Amino acid sequence: MTEMAHPGAAARAAAMTSTVVENIGLLLTHDLERPEITDAAIVFEAGRVVWWGSTAEAPAADTRVDAAGRCVLPGFVDSHSHIMFAGDRSDEFEARMAGRPYEAGGIRRTVALSREATDEQLLANATSLVGEMRRQGTTTVEIKSGYGLSVHDEARMLRLASTLTEETTFLGAHIVPEEFAHDHDAYVRLVTGEMLEACAPHSRWIDVFCDTGAFSEEETRVIIAAGKARGLGIRLHGAQLQESGAVQLAVELGAASVDHCTYLSAADVDALAGSDTVAGLLPGVEFSTHQPYVDARRLLDAGVTVALASDCNPGSSFTSSLPFCIALAVRDMGMTPAEAVTAATLGGAHSLRREDVGHLRLGARANAQILDAPHYRHLAYRPGVPLLHRVIVDGQIEAAECF
Repeated sequence: MTEMAHPGAAARAAAMTSTVVENIGLLLTHDLERPEITDAAIVFEAGRVVWWGSTAEAPAADTRVDAAGRCVLPGFVDSHSHIMFAGDRSDEFEARMAGRPYEAGGIRRTVALSREATDEQLLANATSLVGEMRRQGTTTVEIKSGYGLSVHDEARMLRLASTLTEETTFLGAHIVPEEFAHDHDAYVRLVTGEMLEACAPHSRWIDVFCDTGAFSEEETRVIIAAGKARGLGIRLHGAQLQESGAVQLAVELGAASVDHCTYLSAADVDALAGSDTVAGLLPGVEFSTHQPYVDARRLLDAGVTVALASDCNPGSSFTSSLPFCIALAVRDMGMTPAEAVTAATLGGAHSLRREDVGHLRLGARANAQILDAPHYRHLAYRPGVPLLHRVIVDGQIEAAECF
């Protein structure tokens, strides 16, 4: 499936008709010539955007929906999540709030719990989190493996994730599991050999956590090269815990994105600015770990393409809310509301190398959201408030309480 799966999607698609949403207070299209339209209408047909303009000029359609002055914007594109897991690590969060620093090694705790979980338990938890995302306006989500770290468990997690989204990422190189703690080389051989062979059929991307306590730049090169040889796109975790060569390595390797970017040198910013690698910013992590927020203003002013994502995971960012991330980005990262919303929509699409989502240009997938607010700036202005009135997926409109 291209988008987040939803019960009854096939039946709805078969019965598609044209729909016009009219009396829109503000329509955010991300179109180059008309990025925002007031007193607007938009028409969806066959799961695509086929027209937009003023309400007075709206064409006839099979179904008419009155937005009553509300804001309509693209569905959010969450380009970084780790929702295929089992277990709870709320005690670690509590300890961090009391002063204990975040440590990447806590991932092994989730690995142990996730290995013990059944397929049904893993899928039920991930499906619940996808529902949370949908109730907050996310219509496209990337899901990583990385909590199995064995051939069997990584492959099954990706197989399950592929029933929820097409944007699946093989993250066997999340950390080195306990059983290989004293033999990194053997684990890298496993990841690039038997594990990759089992996981590649269920993956679009390969990712590596290139940082302290995880994988070195040299190990990252080897793993990425193996994934690329299997036709997988490249993503990277980098610069979360300290400055390193990970960001410039991501640019060199042609990665679609390098995510976290908490600790950046001037050379890192310059490298990103001269490339098409997206800087994926994950403010939920900084909120949950007491690390410094990324200076997004520095990146944007340099011309770097920025995405905002949830990094939803049980250890360092257990939020599924892109509106929350938008509020953090505006308050603590130097972004304007327009820049933050763009990063959570069009930026996420760029991170996933998608041209059909993250915007409402003519021909785009009809994935949008109607806010219970007159302007998208309310996403930052009213943090923590559920503002989704309707979500639109492939042109089908549903109330927030229906999914």
